[in-house]
Amino acid sequence: MVRLVRTNSENTDFKNLVKLLDADLAVRDGEDHDFYQQFNKIDALRHVVVLYEDEKPCGCGAIKEMTPIVMEVKRMFILPAYRGKGLATRILTELERWAAGMSYGKCVLETGKKQPEAIQLYQRNDYMVIPNYGPYIDIENSVCFEKVLNKL
Repeated sequence: MVRLVRTNSENTDFKNLVKLLDADLAVRDGEDHDFYQQFNKIDALRHVVVLYEDEKPCGCGAIKEMTPIVMEVKRMFILPAYRGKGLATRILTELERWAAGMSYGKCVLETGKKQPEAIQLYQRNDYMVIPNYGPYIDIENSVCFEKVLNKL
């Protein structure tokens, strides 16, 4: 049984999943990891989703306000043993519903070229590649996406 929980960054399961995410990204990003890490702080995230399968925390994601009409998707992660089951899409969809329910019109995000499964996830969920924004402008390894949200 899958259960999605809306919470915040104080959630212990979220913190533990993010530690695993950061360890994975440190390997993938190599020497670029320190650059990206500065944008991935989890203190004060107010909109976090943790996904449980059979009461085991196995995935997470978050959104944070970028502008009054745009939310940025952050900290998406699924434990390796649970990948390929559509769980990341469930988390992403819940984050989009949450953002739309608060009258945000768009979600944006950045991911790395060394994360091809993440790129595929966003493309499958109707995210469109956009020019790199903010701190990712001119960063060769970054790919940025956006999705316009339908009002719920």
